[in-house]
Amino acid sequence: MKGNAVVTEHTSDSGAKQEEERAWFAIHTYSGYENKVKSHLEARISSMNMRNKIFRVIVPMEEEVEIKQGQRRTVQRKTFPGYVLVEMVMSDEAWYVVRNTPGVTSFVGSGTKPVPLQEHEIKSILKQVTKETEKPKAKISFSKGQSVRVIDGPFADFIGTVSDINMDRNKVTVLVSFFGRETPVVLDFLQVEKI
Repeated sequence: MKGNAVVTEHTSDSGAKQEEERAWFAIHTYSGYENKVKSHLEARISSMNMRNKIFRVIVPMEEEVEIKQGQRRTVQRKTFPGYVLVEMVMSDEAWYVVRNTPGVTSFVGSGTKPVPLQEHEIKSILKQVTKETEKPKAKISFSKGQSVRVIDGPFADFIGTVSDINMDRNKVTVLVSFFGRETPVVLDFLQVEKI
């Protein structure tokens, strides 16, 4: 999966104590309003002079390859629909700025106390967001045992049955009838479509 994100970073000359208090928080938003919340929050950070408390705002995105009407399309999808990630120093003032941003419904946490994301969680998310060399993730619409049509390669227009799906390699094994017997053929996800 090739990852992207809408990222904003605000830097400050704050001391080491503040650096230790930095944490990532997930904020819940109205679905479909993630980018609007990001831009509203950026404007509030700037206008309320909060660059020393709220550092980065991201909407994690990933690229996905879809096949519609035989055409391949790469589309951007939100990795976590309905959520925006914010790197900040939690204080009453910073909480107020984020919580009262239009489109924000709540912080993720128990009750009124926001819970920061764990370090391994945010490292994994940021790693996905900054990957530029990996192939886009293919969206599959078939499952094991289903009939599919091969749409690309030497077996184009053959119909077969899915016998195995390898998500790690984006490969599917299809049993096609070839010279009177079923032959397993390994193909990319994008070379087949559900019938």
